Amino acid sequence: MDLKDISLVCHDCKTTYVFTVDEQQAFQAKGLNHPPKRCPACRAARAARKPVQNKDKESLYAIAAPPANRQRYTVTCTECGKETQVPFEPRAGRPVYCGDCYHKTRVNK
Repeated sequence: MDLKDISLVCHDCKTTYVFTVDEQQAFQAKGLNHPPKRCPACRAARAARKPVQNKDKESLYAIAAPPANRQRYTVTCTECGKETQVPFEPRAGRPVYCGDCYHKTRVNK
């Protein structure tokens, strides 16, 4: 089949983008029969929001990095005693966990 570049309109941002011959061949190699509905930028943004698998095969949503200017508080983990930083100001009487202990407590609930 003779392929050629195709102009498409993105479903999300409504901009026109080119679905190149190379992209068409890659789609066909993956067994995809229809052209993409989203431009490459919107496809990448959508992929970043999809659930990702961690090493324990639990589904977690990808988390964007916090802003560089966000204040961090140094605390001691209630569970293991390890020093860690958290992006919120701890309240008196509430437990604060390091990342590892937090995930352990979430799995057990």
